[in-house]
Amino acid sequence: MSDIEADPPLNDLFVEPEGYYPPTPPPTTTFYTTLTGDTITLHLVGHSPLEAHHLWNASRVVAEHFERNPDEVRGRTVLELGAGAGLPSLVASALGAKMVVMTDYPDVDLVRNMWRNVDECALIPREAKKGSQGAEEGDEPTNIVVDGYIWGADTTKLLKYLESDTSSQEPQGFDLLILADLLFRHTEHRNMLKTVRHALKRTRDAKALVVFCSYRPWLQKKDLAFFDLAREQGFEVEKVMEKKMDRPLFENDPGDVEILKTVTGWELRWPETECLGNGEVKANAAGS
Repeated sequence: MSDIEADPPLNDLFVEPEGYYPPTPPPTTTFYTTLTGDTITLHLVGHSPLEAHHLWNASRVVAEHFERNPDEVRGRTVLELGAGAGLPSLVASALGAKMVVMTDYPDVDLVRNMWRNVDECALIPREAKKGSQGAEEGDEPTNIVVDGYIWGADTTKLLKYLESDTSSQEPQGFDLLILADLLFRHTEHRNMLKTVRHALKRTRDAKALVVFCSYRPWLQKKDLAFFDLAREQGFEVEKVMEKKMDRPLFENDPGDVEILKTVTGWELRWPETECLGNGEVKANAAGS
C-alpha cells in the first residue's frame, strides 16, 4: 500500500473549519419609557445587514413626538417603512390610531421579531379572539398589523389593510407615513419616494413624516438630497422639528459630534393640485 494518503472527498475541500466565521451576535432587548412612565420592551434581531439590530435615535424621537402630539395619530391610518423594532408604530397604536401597518424588509426573522414586539406590548388595544367553536383563544391586536415590504414595490397589499367603502369618494391611502432613520440608504431614495407617492392619501392633511440623523456627517448632503428629489417629484417639503440628543448613538463615531447628536424631522405633503377631493380629480392629479 502506498504511504501517500488518499485524497479527501472533493466536497470537504471547501468546508471551513469550525469557528472559522465569528458567531452571529445574539438578539438583544432594549426599552422605551413613555412620558406616562410605562415601559415598552423592544426585541432586536441579533445582526442584520438591514441595520435592524439597533434602536435608532429617530425612532425614539418620533415616538416621543407622537406622545406629545397624540392627534398626529389618533383616529388616523399609519404606515411605517423600515420599522425595525417598530417603536413608532407601537406608540401610534397605543395612542389610538385607526390602523397601523408596521413594515420592514420581508426577512423571516425580522418580520417574526416585529410580531413579537406587537404581541408583547401591553399598551396596544386588543380584543378576545374566538376559535371556530366560539371559544376564546387569547386576544389579538385590533389596530396594528405587521408585514414584509420592499421599498418601491407595489403597495396594493398594504392598502388592503385599510377599510375601504367602494361607494365612498374618500381618496384611498394612508393618512401618515413614517420614515425614521432611513435616509442613509442613498440608493433607495427614489424607491422610498415611489412608495410614498402610491401609499399616501391624496389629501392636504395627509403627510409623510421623515425623521433622521446623519450618522455619517461627511455624507449629510447626500442624506438631504432626499428632500431635493421629493421637491422635484412635486411634494411640498417642510422642516418641522429638531432635537439635540445628549450624546451620539454610537460612541467614538468619526465626524462632527453636533451633527451626530442632531435629529431633524421633515414633512412631505401633496400640493393642492395633486389632491383628490369630493370625488373630483384636481387638474394636475390625473394620471399620476
